[in-house]
Amino acid sequence: MTVRIAMVAGEASGDLLASHLIRALRQHLPDAEFFGIGGPKMQAEGFQVRWPCELLAVHGYVDALKRYRELSAIRRELLGQIRRERPAAFIGVDAPDFNLWLEGKVKEAGMPSIHFVSPSIWAWRGGRIKRIARSVSRMLCLFPFEPELYERAGVPVSYVGHPLADVFPLHPDRGEARERLELGADWPIVALLPGSRQSEVRNLADTYIATARCLLERDPQLRFIVPLATRETRQLFEEALYRNEANELPIRMLFGHAVDAMTAADVVLVASGTASLEAALLKRPMVITYRIGKWQYRLMKHMAYLPWVGLPNILCNEGIVPELLQDDANPERLADAIEDWLQDGERRAALEARFTELHLTLRQDTAHKAAEAILPYLRGKRA
Repeated sequence: MTVRIAMVAGEASGDLLASHLIRALRQHLPDAEFFGIGGPKMQAEGFQVRWPCELLAVHGYVDALKRYRELSAIRRELLGQIRRERPAAFIGVDAPDFNLWLEGKVKEAGMPSIHFVSPSIWAWRGGRIKRIARSVSRMLCLFPFEPELYERAGVPVSYVGHPLADVFPLHPDRGEARERLELGADWPIVALLPGSRQSEVRNLADTYIATARCLLERDPQLRFIVPLATRETRQLFEEALYRNEANELPIRMLFGHAVDAMTAADVVLVASGTASLEAALLKRPMVITYRIGKWQYRLMKHMAYLPWVGLPNILCNEGIVPELLQDDANPERLADAIEDWLQDGERRAALEARFTELHLTLRQDTAHKAAEAILPYLRGKRA
């Protein structure tokens, strides 16, 4: 009998992760059918897209509130389809705000519900894990410290590693990256990554430009590269350059190419988020920074219980790279932290060795490990 699996993936990252999972599951179940909410990469693997994953992309609390009724209606309709069609399992890929409710309802209806990519319960005070325990049949975690948190709460859990660790080379070729970007082999280069969202670029562009100016006063040989994800974020950064009368600075904007930019750089100044993990996997010294609204920052600071916000520090369980947030994220302090990396070769070498160990820990062949954790549910067994 053909195995049918319902899935929901949110945004482009979920679409990519889910497409790899579908491919890995098909190696064991070549006739399996997949349906639900997904994107073009999932569709290329034979997924039946009933709603496109772009519908789940919301930008901040205000947008989420505006679209609540629309998204709730889609979720209820999909739940109705799942109840009628009785797939072997439901797999929610990331998008916890959308998926956890759905997973709970699917589990109540007697079907296994699996969540792929643990929400960041380790970063916030932990009441959310009780809801997760009620909602999921199994949690698939990307980070090695996460399973213990779920085991303590009685949640079946599997560590599957991080997909970026499978994709990124263990020893990145900096020379090749510089050639691709047409950068001088001996130039001292700082990559500036202000984030992929427009709000992040608005909050950080002026500070990044002032930091570059401060560094150039100390070393006029420095060059700066700024990968920007969209036309909108590029325009925002261009406006900041004009506003700060900084068009004469040696700052080169790139359309995309964030991985090449980080690989090529001597030091990376990066907004906290997945890019900081990418920089770690590329073995790059970095300074992590972030600025948001004062009230939002106070709320987040009150809720958080870890001493760090950056994934490299969280994963290494120590402040291995500097974090300068909010009022501490001023140009002088950021320039000091970047200059410290540029001048200390021994410290850079030690960091590279530590990040190589981290890379090996996270490299687990994620898609295949996830498939192995899911297969018992599809074959009518319970792990």
